[in-house]
Amino acid sequence: MHARHWLLAASFLAMVVLPLVVAAWYLYARAVDEYASTVAFSVRREEQGSALEIFGGLSALSGTSSSSDTDVLYEFLQSQKLVEDLNSQLDLRALWSGPRAEDPVFAFDPSGTIEDLVKYWNRMVQVNYDSASGLIEVRVLAFTPEDATRIAQGLFDQSADMVNDLSAVAREDAISYARDDLTAAEDRLRAAREAVTVFRNRNQIIDPALDLQSQAGLLGTLQGQLAEALIELDLLRETAAASDPRITQLERRVEVIKNRIAAERDKLGIGVTEAGDTVYADIVAEYERLTVDREFAEKSYVSALAAYDAAKAEARRKNRYLAAHVLPTHAESSRYPERGTILAVVGVFLFLAWAIAILVAWSIKDRR
Repeated sequence: MHARHWLLAASFLAMVVLPLVVAAWYLYARAVDEYASTVAFSVRREEQGSALEIFGGLSALSGTSSSSDTDVLYEFLQSQKLVEDLNSQLDLRALWSGPRAEDPVFAFDPSGTIEDLVKYWNRMVQVNYDSASGLIEVRVLAFTPEDATRIAQGLFDQSADMVNDLSAVAREDAISYARDDLTAAEDRLRAAREAVTVFRNRNQIIDPALDLQSQAGLLGTLQGQLAEALIELDLLRETAAASDPRITQLERRVEVIKNRIAAERDKLGIGVTEAGDTVYADIVAEYERLTVDREFAEKSYVSALAAYDAAKAEARRKNRYLAAHVLPTHAESSRYPERGTILAVVGVFLFLAWAIAILVAWSIKDRR
């Protein structure tokens, strides 16, 4: 063997074998065992069909997943807010920095900032999200099985609270919109009823239709009186002289009745009478318009009230909830850190670094 061969072997021992032995010693002699707790869940949303569909058997309550809510939850599981809340609740710094003196590599440095804690959180908490099914699986690592289960349970509780907050906001928005519609419907109905009241006070009429019937009866009576007067006048003209004063009186009576009939018909016509009184046609038209407005306002109010009641009923029901298909598990044995996998990865990188260094050194030597 030449000198370069001995140098190559020495460099291999120094750059590959010795660091790999040190890494193996640390992994198997100093690294503290880590225990995993797994929890899996999804966001579910209740959907309820209309009353007609339920009575008809076409649909019923069903649970469906909400991808948008699950996306929000996935981001929340990696957020600083969640880490801060769990740290204040469980003291994550103390849980993850307990074996710091024995294992400074894998344990958390308690003097680190919140950003360091979030970074360490993303290493100790692995979140797997299947966007197709909407399922989220979380694996939590800690240095004792109890701590891992506590962190997983706290994570699940915080996630459930966050989903409940989303539901509360959505329910409050729905109730707020329904309440605004109900208030507008109440104002419209109140204005329509007040307009009808003002009309009745101004015209001294409760219902123009009833008053119109009275006027029609009056016209019928006048028509009958006119017919009787005309018959009596014709009979008197046949039996009495033309200068008979009774004929003059009957003619005067007939004229008065005709004038009264004409006056009553003018009231039932269109326009304004000579005395300046509003005719019944205009009064009836105005009353019908006000009545239509009031009926429409009443129907709108009933519809808005039903929508408001439905919104309140929906608010009483938890339409979004966190469904756990795997509750936080409790580990019985340690499977982390994965010493064999870590050692293999370290060995590969050390070998690649040594090989690159040798190739660079030989390249420089050949150029010289």
